[in-house]
Amino acid sequence: MAVENLIRIPALLITRHWRLLFLIMLALLHVSAVRGAADFWTRALMLAHFGLFITWQPFMRGEKRLNAAQLGGIVVVSLGILFFFNWWLLALWVSVLAGIVGGKVFLFQAPGLRRFYLVVLMYLVTLLLVWIVPSGVVPVLQRSEVQLFAEYGLPLLFAVMMVIPVEPDSAETPQIIDFFYATLLFLMLVVLVLGAFAFMEIGKLEYEVALMYTLLSIAGVLLMLSLVWNPRAGFSGLSMYFSRYLLSIGMPFEQWLYILAELSNIESKPERFIREAMQGMARLPWVGGGRWQAGTDSGEFGIVSKNAVEYSNQELHVKVYTRQTLSPSLEWHFNLLGQLLGEFYVAKIREQKLQQQTYVQAVHETGARVTHDVKNLLQSLNVLCAAAERDSGDPQELTLLMRRQLPVITQRLQQTIDKFQRPQAETGRFVPAASWWESVQRAYYNRGIEFVSDEMNAEMPLPKELFDCVADNLLQNALRKRQMESGIAVRAVFQCKDVIEFEVCDTGAPVSADVSKGLLRGPVPSASGFGIGLYQAAQLADMSGFSLQLSENRQGAVRFTLRGAGRRS
Repeated sequence: MAVENLIRIPALLITRHWRLLFLIMLALLHVSAVRGAADFWTRALMLAHFGLFITWQPFMRGEKRLNAAQLGGIVVVSLGILFFFNWWLLALWVSVLAGIVGGKVFLFQAPGLRRFYLVVLMYLVTLLLVWIVPSGVVPVLQRSEVQLFAEYGLPLLFAVMMVIPVEPDSAETPQIIDFFYATLLFLMLVVLVLGAFAFMEIGKLEYEVALMYTLLSIAGVLLMLSLVWNPRAGFSGLSMYFSRYLLSIGMPFEQWLYILAELSNIESKPERFIREAMQGMARLPWVGGGRWQAGTDSGEFGIVSKNAVEYSNQELHVKVYTRQTLSPSLEWHFNLLGQLLGEFYVAKIREQKLQQQTYVQAVHETGARVTHDVKNLLQSLNVLCAAAERDSGDPQELTLLMRRQLPVITQRLQQTIDKFQRPQAETGRFVPAASWWESVQRAYYNRGIEFVSDEMNAEMPLPKELFDCVADNLLQNALRKRQMESGIAVRAVFQCKDVIEFEVCDTGAPVSADVSKGLLRGPVPSASGFGIGLYQAAQLADMSGFSLQLSENRQGAVRFTLRGAGRRS
């Protein structure tokens, strides 16, 4: 613990006094440039300058330990300064340093830091073009006033840097640069120096004129690029293509979408979908490995690296190991990939839950319909029991009633048992219209119901289960209504030609407005029940290609109609 505290002390001192450290680094560079690359002490001063640069550098935190490769790079640069230092290396180093500082200029939003690094950038560019290039890169005869300005005028910028108000920097703030702008600025300086050298050699011009021509040429190229970058003539410009390239570089976004879409069509289970999707992510070029946690399921693939990026939501946690450190834009891309994967995974979970709910709903509706059928059969048995318990009456007539009703009840009970064994929706077998109409009349014989048949194609087939269910529900409801309201007449009308139509009408009170709004569309509470039987009958009619409606609803005329196209035998 004490060693870690000793390591943190220099880092805190550097953070608090970084500007002084930076100015000393620039002062050593200035003295080295003024003394010349051939001077013996210049190499020692450049070594000290390079040491201060390593302390200030924005690439790694101060308390981070150096690995073997980084330490080897520092040794190579130090040996290069000692044995191979010249004006070209000095110009190259100042250009690199200007690029790094320029990258920080474009990055910082704080006005104080931006002004400070702008002054530093101006000093480095001026030192490069006014002193270093004409002194050794392209040797020219320096005027005395230019030499005085370079030796004593440029250091005045150090005082300006010292007095510029700068916002306090936290020790936890990472010192980063914009690599794109730093590279662009470095290349522009290289082009400027080489362009001036080319104009001097080819055009036999003086250094100042060659530098001016090079600046004008670069300015013209930049002006042309700015016009092409965002034109006003309807052309989308280079910015559109460049942005599209940057947003897709290193990230095959379309490939990932194709993988997810294909898996979504193939895999229906969320666990298998997420497992296959993560295996598909391993095919992306920048992904080395990863792991995920989705509910109780988890897994991993590939290899583990020190570079990792994570995405989490309520259902999914993904951690991906990358081969290189991701830039902020690629991390944003990964968040998009993770969000897409999470949305697909949640959709699969919802799809699975919906399938389960659909199955439960089918079982529930089948059970409700079977329960209603059992209740209708029980009412028919109660009628037979009531007829058998009466002492008066003709025994032969009772025997005939039993012979007519018991086979029908047995058949209906067998159909009900079959529904339990096959919960899926079935329209049942088809029977001739005349046969079904006769069976209905036998089932409700002597129940006070008027049966009317207008037109009938005796051989027209109709779905027996549907018409039995509708007839039982409508007739039983009408008979139950007659028990509550005396003097109600019940009438059943059946016609079968091109269109099959069955209706039950009673002369009682109309269905209330509150009940009629939801009737046949779902369970509705009423004085005699919840309308589940009518709802199940309407659902079965829809699946069979028929429609069940409350066709008339007024005092003395309440009519339910089942209607549908006939089927040729």
